[in-house]
Amino acid sequence: MQYYSLNHQSPKVTFKEAAIQGQAPDRGLYFPEVLPAAEADLLKNIGSLSEEEIAFRVIRPYVGTSIPEETLFEIVSQTVNFPFPLKPVTDRIASLELFHGPTLAFKDVGARFMSRCLGYFLSGEQKEVTVLVATSGDTGGAVASGFYDVEGVQVVILYPKDRVSPVQEKQLTALGKNITALEVAGSFDDCQRLVKQAFTDEDIRAKRFLTSANSINVARWLPQQFYYFFAYKQWADKTLAPVVTVPSGNFGNICAGLLAKAGGLPLGHFIAACNANDVVPAFLQTEDWKPKKAVATLSNAMDVGDPSNFVRIMELFDQQFLKLKDNLSAASISDADTIATIQTVFQETGYTLDPHGAVAYRALEQYLNGHPGEKGLILETAHPVKFPDAVKQATGADVVIPEILQELMLQPKQAVELQPDYAAFKEYLTNG
Repeated sequence: MQYYSLNHQSPKVTFKEAAIQGQAPDRGLYFPEVLPAAEADLLKNIGSLSEEEIAFRVIRPYVGTSIPEETLFEIVSQTVNFPFPLKPVTDRIASLELFHGPTLAFKDVGARFMSRCLGYFLSGEQKEVTVLVATSGDTGGAVASGFYDVEGVQVVILYPKDRVSPVQEKQLTALGKNITALEVAGSFDDCQRLVKQAFTDEDIRAKRFLTSANSINVARWLPQQFYYFFAYKQWADKTLAPVVTVPSGNFGNICAGLLAKAGGLPLGHFIAACNANDVVPAFLQTEDWKPKKAVATLSNAMDVGDPSNFVRIMELFDQQFLKLKDNLSAASISDADTIATIQTVFQETGYTLDPHGAVAYRALEQYLNGHPGEKGLILETAHPVKFPDAVKQATGADVVIPEILQELMLQPKQAVELQPDYAAFKEYLTNG
């Protein structure tokens, strides 16, 4: 498998090279040269296959010969060794819970897969690698967990000050050792801008060997396809393709789902559920791409005003706007509707949504109101405990802190404060 840059000014590379580089030298995102078709017997027999076997067969063609099959299977087995239950909420809406991993967020899969791939690629190398990542909430914690205490790897995480939840911040800042958190006085878009600029700075690259752990990296992005195969495995009525609604910020997760569908996974219409950061909903209405400054919301992991992965979605649909609209719609859900949805669903069904899941639930509900013959699922991307204030406001109940977090919450915060200024960031990376 070869990967090309979406800016078309860099040579094609293997999966190994794309994973190590993170971003192409011309600043483009890597995209697979060929879109593999899902194996017919995989789809036919999916109900009897383990998650490890499904994930291995999905990712194998994308990895190609970069990793031996036996090693790849072991990597995948370690990546998906926790549950991914599809739980019915109503008779028309189900929730695919992706928060049963070590950091209680869907980012665990991509971070665990990528860390193990890099560990394999870099074994025996003499040089130290710096994993550079911007986070709007959950990515940083998952990356910190995945790479914690990995020999030969330093992790630098940029996160927006006062725009992540207390649990998310602890997961970013409490580990120490090879994990450094930079608390940026700005938005996620500021963090992402600094990271992207660093990758093209020859002065920094002369001192540090950089790679990215954001969903711009193919090793973080591609394994997110697993969720959609796991959902299809558990979907009861295989004659009715589910409408799939994804809480969307940087658009890597939903892009992976659309990629799985393009490969033949029998899924229905996709909905990008957004909060007040409505660049994509506006684009689908006007065909006018206008990035905006991100605004803070209750669903903070989606507070992105210039989503990086949307260029991959456009490439998936051959840059054709009408083809895109046939497969994807989008909705913008307010904070008020988010709280109201958490409250209503809790009162009527007993199910507790987090703010991101609530945005997806409301968007799917709106769609199904106009499509009475359809059913769908949402991707519930984070545990409600990560957003205790919003959940308590809506339900009146405290969220019990899972045992996996109790010790972490007692640890001191370790973070370096940073202005959203590239010169200051460059100084940190080059001189510490």
